[in-house]
Amino acid sequence: MILLLLLAGVLAAFFYLKSPPSLRKRGTTAKKNSATDSSDLRNKVLAYSLDTFFTKRSTENGFSGSVLIALKGEPVYEKCFGYCNYRNKDLMHDTAAFQLASVSKNFTATAILWCAEHHLLSLDDTLQKFFPGFPYRGICVKDLLCHRSGLPNYLYFCSGKCERGEYLTNAQVIEIMKKQKPSIYALPNRRFEYCNTNYLLLASIVQKVSNKRFKDFMSETFFVPLGMKHTFIYDYADTTDRKIAISYNSKWQIQYDDCFDGVVGDKGVYSTVNDMFIWDQAFYQGKLLSQEMMKEAYKPRSFEKPGVRNYGYGWRLIRQPDSTYLVYHNGWWHGNNTVFYRNIRDTSTIIILSNRYNHYVYNVKPLWSMIYGIEGDTTDYNEE
Repeated sequence: MILLLLLAGVLAAFFYLKSPPSLRKRGTTAKKNSATDSSDLRNKVLAYSLDTFFTKRSTENGFSGSVLIALKGEPVYEKCFGYCNYRNKDLMHDTAAFQLASVSKNFTATAILWCAEHHLLSLDDTLQKFFPGFPYRGICVKDLLCHRSGLPNYLYFCSGKCERGEYLTNAQVIEIMKKQKPSIYALPNRRFEYCNTNYLLLASIVQKVSNKRFKDFMSETFFVPLGMKHTFIYDYADTTDRKIAISYNSKWQIQYDDCFDGVVGDKGVYSTVNDMFIWDQAFYQGKLLSQEMMKEAYKPRSFEKPGVRNYGYGWRLIRQPDSTYLVYHNGWWHGNNTVFYRNIRDTSTIIILSNRYNHYVYNVKPLWSMIYGIEGDTTDYNEE
């Protein structure tokens, strides 16, 4: 036994001397390599599980779209499913831009907060500062951001206001509000009432204070500097050829534009999962807003109904067991279902963009369980 131990010691010393110096330092690098190998293996297993999940969702539930999942700021899974153009059987590709629907709201909110940080406006400014003659008094910019304005939804009071083939614009909706004064839902800052009119007005305010079209402001301030090459604000009058994922209902019937597609701010941003990931990471990198302003954006601002859900400035919030929040927004417009979830504790992200109506898109709880077992509530089906 003693001889065997001596022999083992000699062999260990021999291999130690033969090993590179970098591996002799208390095994630090070896341990790091082991940790890296373990992390790589875990990510591969996670990617396999995610691929199995989305492949099943595509084959059994008809999912058509693009997916990007990132763990702690690093993409671990990205894939396209279905068709960009079903009629021509053009497969989905990673440069096809999707209508983000209400996920657009976090873009509009970011634009407003950027303008506030650059002293172009104050969140306490009332709407009359930007729209003289606007009939609804006592509403501030911040009330629009967190849906506490009490204003009616333009999708209802503007229904039937344009002829077939025509598009309403933000300015036209504002004029309708001035002339017809549709009834409010609540007094300003009395309760949370999700309303697309709020974000139409916010985009119009950006135009006022920047003296630029909303699409130009967003492109010049954010999209181009960040390298978001496939992201833009929809413009029905712009005939530029773009790679857009056509919108379909569940039966693969095309969902064409209607008159409301001329309105932007509440919707109207088109993007890809890769560009969305750039946008997501830019918040952490300080390329969009200061950390102080981000804290304001993530602060819960609807208090009427105690529970785990809330709304900040352009973001929905879900409180987790440790009292932190998942920050997210969903979208639904025509056949497009969109999901943008961000765990700001560790910069993990779920991005799902679908061009064929599918309510299963919103069920992201299984994905968090696969990533690292977050327990708690998730969004309701069809929530936008």
